[in-house]
Amino acid sequence: MKLLPLAAACAGLLLGGCEGGLPDDVRSALGPRESPRSRTFAADQRATYAAARLAVDDLDYHFEKGGPAEGTLEALSKVARGDDAGSGRQLMLKVSMQPAAESGTEVEVSFTEIIEPDSANQPGFATETPLRDTPLYDVYFKSIQAHLLAPATTQ
Repeated sequence: MKLLPLAAACAGLLLGGCEGGLPDDVRSALGPRESPRSRTFAADQRATYAAARLAVDDLDYHFEKGGPAEGTLEALSKVARGDDAGSGRQLMLKVSMQPAAESGTEVEVSFTEIIEPDSANQPGFATETPLRDTPLYDVYFKSIQAHLLAPATTQ
């Protein structure tokens, strides 16, 4: 029985010393859970927040919470049918902004996929997975930029 812990320790040392490391697909799967993307815009935080809020409407997301003073914004997409019967899928957008180092505003964005496998029988058992390689980041950033460049309208 004393050999089992010793064998496990030796195996750990052998595998831990491998220079090959993990394959890239395993490394990315085990990577950081959140993968926010950031971009700096040449505008103050209040104007950038207003543009980010309009960009949420462009995505047809529902604004949940946040404000220009907080520098945060959260929004959700509409609930769509999942791949399985009775399942649901939704996307969550989280935005945080702060003054950039030199000038302008740094905007950090993360998209998360929320999947609820059986909303009828087990509500509230959803899983959240960060979206890493999606064009939504570029679409959202381009929409913010377009709203910043658009002439202000008076009402």
